[in-house]
Amino acid sequence: MLDSTSDGAPRAVDTAAGRARKGLAVVGSFVLVLYVIEVINALTLRSLNGTFGLRPRSLDGLLDILTFPLLHANLAHLFSNTLPLIIFGFLVLLSGRRVFFTALAMSWLASGVVVWLIGGFNVTVGASGLVFGLFSFLLVRGFFNRSWWQILLSVVLFLTYGGILFGILPTVAGYVSWQAHLGGAIGGVIAAVLLSLPRAERPRSRA
Repeated sequence: MLDSTSDGAPRAVDTAAGRARKGLAVVGSFVLVLYVIEVINALTLRSLNGTFGLRPRSLDGLLDILTFPLLHANLAHLFSNTLPLIIFGFLVLLSGRRVFFTALAMSWLASGVVVWLIGGFNVTVGASGLVFGLFSFLLVRGFFNRSWWQILLSVVLFLTYGGILFGILPTVAGYVSWQAHLGGAIGGVIAAVLLSLPRAERPRSRA
């Protein structure tokens, strides 16, 4: 569907179907990148994990915050993150790319910071912190936005996937980075708060 701009040029209307297509394209591209990296990592005998995995409380590890969610311990690890990453990422993207990238960035950063501060002695890799961040964002944003349909969606998601929240507890499994999960969840809540704040209106230009 097209409408016209002030100068008469056609402009695409931002429909729900259009946002859905763009959302699938963005999330699908990101997941594809993860699989390409996984193939390279496997061919190099997991050498990327030792170089770019997050090493807690190491000065070099601060830079690893930017890379560790892109790597995984093995293909099964990546498989376990793929479906929830696609589902939650797609649902967030329905609200727009600015919302998605804000939620993703805060989840990424908070997950890495928490792992760096209180993580164990092992190298941490994996996108599960992003999964928890996007999920927590979807759970709480409706309450900050006072949106009934978003609250309804959060209830449905909680009833369907709420069990994964046990992953933020340190007693669930020793091989799981609960610190990354907890940090990601915190980042998702922070993103929901930031995005609920009113944006400053741009001053209108006068002719």
